[in-house]
Amino acid sequence: MAIDKIDNLDKKILGILSQNARIPFKDVAAECNVSRAAIHQRVQHLIENGVITGSGFDINPKSLGYSTCTYVGITLERGSMYKTVCERLIHIPEIVECHFTTGPYTMLVKLYARDNEQLMHLLNSQLQSIPGVVATETLISLEQSIKREIPVKIADNNPSTI
Repeated sequence: MAIDKIDNLDKKILGILSQNARIPFKDVAAECNVSRAAIHQRVQHLIENGVITGSGFDINPKSLGYSTCTYVGITLERGSMYKTVCERLIHIPEIVECHFTTGPYTMLVKLYARDNEQLMHLLNSQLQSIPGVVATETLISLEQSIKREIPVKIADNNPSTI
């Protein structure tokens, strides 16, 4: 869906849902001064067009014993090996994100480990043993200070604010 297809009501709905995805549609409708059916229809349309790409709960990894959040920069022998390596990475459940990147790494993955021992096992026995992986660089997150959705701004008559 192109950005010009999202009107101010859609943006208002997205702004509300990005703050609380579990808010009842009747409350969204009241805040937007439209019917609950209109909210339901709009949200369904936003899902069908790929604007809303998911919903669910964020699970605190620490509550499941995963105390170490780590980003690993992976250098591949050739960038064209990305999809093949990604197919191997998908079978490592501790990896929660994988990105094909520019810059010093071919790929960047985010993973959670229970402790440094498990992290070392993931790096040495799993990541570095994948054919095509030339090098890895590990960055341990000490604290996550910000986590949020991209801001949804409702356009006014000023073209500089979109």
